[in-house]
Amino acid sequence: MRRWLLLLLGLLVVVSGAPGCTNKGEKAGTGGKLRVVATIFPVYDFARNVAGDRAEVTMLLPPGMEPHSFEPRPEDIVRLHKADLFIYTNPAMEPWAAGLVKGAGAANLTVVDASRGARLLKTAGGDDHDGDHHGGIDPHLWLDFANARVMVANIAAALEARDPANRGYYRANAAAYEAKLADLDERYRQGLATCAKRTFLHGGHYAFGYLANRYGLHYESAYAAGADAEPTPARLAELVKKIRQEGLKVIYTEELLDPRTAETIARETGATVLMLNGAHTIGRDDLARGVTFLSLMERNLENLRVGLQCR
Repeated sequence: MRRWLLLLLGLLVVVSGAPGCTNKGEKAGTGGKLRVVATIFPVYDFARNVAGDRAEVTMLLPPGMEPHSFEPRPEDIVRLHKADLFIYTNPAMEPWAAGLVKGAGAANLTVVDASRGARLLKTAGGDDHDGDHHGGIDPHLWLDFANARVMVANIAAALEARDPANRGYYRANAAAYEAKLADLDERYRQGLATCAKRTFLHGGHYAFGYLANRYGLHYESAYAAGADAEPTPARLAELVKKIRQEGLKVIYTEELLDPRTAETIARETGATVLMLNGAHTIGRDDLARGVTFLSLMERNLENLRVGLQCR
């Protein structure tokens, strides 16, 4: 509560001279473009592809910031106060989103829960079950590419409603991007169909349950969905035993996470450490290089095929 009071005080100081919100249907950005704020990388990249050159899309979280532990700043409230659309992935991933919207006090802001209509899974994995933190829901829904297509459709519908003059443009962009996601899904199905192993282990937080579920894989992580958790020695011993029993040759780590857990397991088993990227956050260098959600998922497929000993 105290944190939100401080944010609101900061907002009053900064926004006192800010221009008022536009009427619904008006575009507030430079050159009449919509101003879109997306919380984290998946919805940011989806929105960029759908909006094209008809909107200014920015990412709320700084590159490399962990969304589970993000605390909005006064300047974030100011950004929302000036925006036309605010897009977030789901309440489990961004539990702070509702408070941020309330603090922005922008009556005409269109708020988009991109998970609406998606198929959600329960949280599982690890030994520090933090279901209360996520409401029992696994928040990494975009790693099921059918869900990613639903998210794209939700974003397109919100853009169309706010800017009906460009409805056809947004629909065409969304259809083209959904086709790319469908093609990616098929490449995963084919690429993972002829693998000697069906289990992959991960020295990070539980992030790849949707991916495993979609392609009939078994997945275990060192700890649960909270990225600030630490695995216990007993959990590490379980994963070491699992690698030996299953004859696995790879242990995965994840983006922007200290790889020591995976490296410890690798030393005990002789396994190789490879990267799986959950795409919920990317580094500043990757962002500058123009890395995309699709390119990250292509890299994941290559590394999964190595670890699952695919033919």
